[in-house]
Amino acid sequence: MQYAMIWHNSTDNCGEILIEPSVVELIRGYCQQKSNMPESGGILLGYRRGNHLHIVVATTPQPNDRRTRFRFYRRDPYHQEVAISQWDMSGNTLDYIGEWHTHPEPYPMPSSLDISEWKKICCARKTNMVFLIAGWTGDFWLGVGRGQRIAKAIEI
Repeated sequence: MQYAMIWHNSTDNCGEILIEPSVVELIRGYCQQKSNMPESGGILLGYRRGNHLHIVVATTPQPNDRRTRFRFYRRDPYHQEVAISQWDMSGNTLDYIGEWHTHPEPYPMPSSLDISEWKKICCARKTNMVFLIAGWTGDFWLGVGRGQRIAKAIEI
């Protein structure tokens, strides 16, 4: 059984990030444990409660996404359709919180390309965004970004 993960938001030096067990399990199911497995990814959806973020939904790779061993390109309109649908069904409370993807390494670290792409997302949004990378061991790297700053969150 998976457990919820709780992280400290080091960007604002306050607030916590809670990731539901179902999301943790879903993402870990895409870890690149074999050399022929491509990167996977999707978006993270959840609730913003003051400085706290609660991630309850993650989308998964879709047919029109591009996946290689070392890159994931989210291109399928499905991800945005899910975000809009969840936003509408929740009465405009379930929001786009961030992005996730896998890396073919045991203890993942963001690449310079990851950081560059995340900064674009952060500059387009005025709220904290979460970025998660899952390594093949199931370990996560989780960061929080706002503006041009992205900081690693600390697991509690």
